[in-house]
Amino acid sequence: MPYNAYVVPDSDAGSEYTQMNSTDLGFAFKQSKNGDVSITHNGKQAATLRKEKAEWFLEDMSNQSFEGQQQEMARLTGNYRRGNERTAKQHPRNR
Repeated sequence: MPYNAYVVPDSDAGSEYTQMNSTDLGFAFKQSKNGDVSITHNGKQAATLRKEKAEWFLEDMSNQSFEGQQQEMARLTGNYRRGNERTAKQHPRNR
């Protein structure tokens, strides 16, 4: 499978996914035989993409670096920081 070149089976943990880089965000993806794409975050299922969205995702992944792939998977799963955490923490209703 050419699309998940950054994902390698992890034999000792019994998991199908593993992260290749210490600077990654913990995301990995795998394409199934029926064309669906499973995205995991730290070994837990985060999203499943089907049909057109899976095709778009795989095409997009083939054109990006490893860091870009990690950012794209974070955006797709909604697991990323939005930049306003410090501001929101200082708001009176959050004290």
